[in-house]
Amino acid sequence: MIEARNLTKRFGDIVAVDHIDATIKDGSVFGLIGTNGAGKSTFLRMMSGILRPDEGSVTIDGKEVYEDIQVKSRFFYISDDQYFFSNSTPEEMMTFYRAVYPKFNKERFIHLMESFGLDRRRKINTFSKGMKKQAAVICGVCAGTDYLFCDETFDGLDPVMRQTVKSIFAGDMQERNMTPIIASHNLRELEDICDHVGLLHKGGILLSRDLEDMKLNLHKIQCVLQPGRKAEDIHGLEIINVEERGSLLTLTVRGSRDAVETAMHSCEPIFAEIIPLSLEEIFISETEVAGYDIKKLVL
Repeated sequence: MIEARNLTKRFGDIVAVDHIDATIKDGSVFGLIGTNGAGKSTFLRMMSGILRPDEGSVTIDGKEVYEDIQVKSRFFYISDDQYFFSNSTPEEMMTFYRAVYPKFNKERFIHLMESFGLDRRRKINTFSKGMKKQAAVICGVCAGTDYLFCDETFDGLDPVMRQTVKSIFAGDMQERNMTPIIASHNLRELEDICDHVGLLHKGGILLSRDLEDMKLNLHKIQCVLQPGRKAEDIHGLEIINVEERGSLLTLTVRGSRDAVETAMHSCEPIFAEIIPLSLEEIFISETEVAGYDIKKLVL
């Protein structure tokens, strides 16, 4: 388990990360959402021991990350701007990583390079941005680490390749309990993969929740009420948002599913259906309560 406590980093007068507390559980996908400049990369660099916190700490299973070689061998960091040795090939990078990560899987590396259509003996500086991202991801998953830190990993990948990478992550989670931590400025990118999402804004975490917990207590209802009735006439519902399109109402409500169904049944609607909320809708609902418009932050 990764724990960040009171984590703070300043660059002169700029507070890039401002007293963050976060807990990342093993075997889950932690998504870190925020605009460019929100502090995502700085946060990941402190988690990976590249930057020393000005205040607070980052620990993995109770051990400080910074300057601890054994702890650092448990994660692989894929930066937004990939770094490879000058004039190196993927095969040469594999040789280097095998010396750093004892569990590096050479056979899998060769297989994935071929599956992705990448030449492992070609100079990486001749690769496109997307190809470099693919090579970095392959190195990351083949390192066999417990944690994989990903900074804008899906940026620059085409839609098919994004789904391929997500599938690889899901397979590694199931087979060896790998824990990906994925930073992105795009909420929709993490819609189908994250278990827990933290919203980073101006260096601090505005919201950090398990998606399953949020989904259990937030619901969207499409309904048509009896003539003359309005949404406020439905007793027992904590209504967060109402949209009207003619006689069709779309309600975002908070509460247990049983309580919502009971309330809707009691008002005897002509039609009512509970439909799933998207990750975007969940965050819009949660952040509007806190006085923020998430559409201006990450969409």
